[in-house]
Amino acid sequence: MDLSKSYDYFKPEQCKGSIYILGCGAVGSSLAEMLVRLGLTDIVLYDFDYVTGHNIANQMYVEADIGLAKVDALYSHLVSINPLAKDNIVRVYERYTDQPLSGYVFLCMDNIDTRREIAEANVANTYIKAVFDFRMRLEEAQHYAADWRNPQMVQNLINSMQFSHAEAQAETPVSACNLALSVVPTVRDIVARGVANFMNFIKTGTIRKFVMSNPFQFTLDAFQ
Repeated sequence: MDLSKSYDYFKPEQCKGSIYILGCGAVGSSLAEMLVRLGLTDIVLYDFDYVTGHNIANQMYVEADIGLAKVDALYSHLVSINPLAKDNIVRVYERYTDQPLSGYVFLCMDNIDTRREIAEANVANTYIKAVFDFRMRLEEAQHYAADWRNPQMVQNLINSMQFSHAEAQAETPVSACNLALSVVPTVRDIVARGVANFMNFIKTGTIRKFVMSNPFQFTLDAFQ
């Protein structure tokens, strides 16, 4: 893959560790696409689900992917972008439970209870370098991150998760068919900020612990 447009700014070999993407829906699929375009290929994809028609509107899938396992469909798209990823991307066809994690962990599943359990279970995991979390509403989205070598940052991330999946669902607008509403500008906006946060962490060792954006209101808040 020709990285001449970005290589002077971001060198993928500086990323020392695997990238775990837990959940390949709207956030996870968009995230994987951006990371592969940066030349990153040491990626583990976790998802148990299959592509359905309503996924096309806000995820990185196309009509031809309907019925395929999300990890297979996403893998094909990523390899079409960067053929060097073919032998490096690992696909896991199940819900993440308690498998070992290391390197850079991106929490992209839509259940806050599961994300909190993963963070709490890995508090003492010295193999993790950083954790990046994403939370979506319709127009507004939030991104949280923690340098896993910093106990206070780890605790701050866990403290931000002290609500239930049911409470989160109650705050999420739904369609007449009771599907959670989601539009692609909100997804791409917060994912881009999360990827930028990850890139800065790789390059400088600094990380933003919280980013909130609303592309429709043109608002942005971020905290170190």
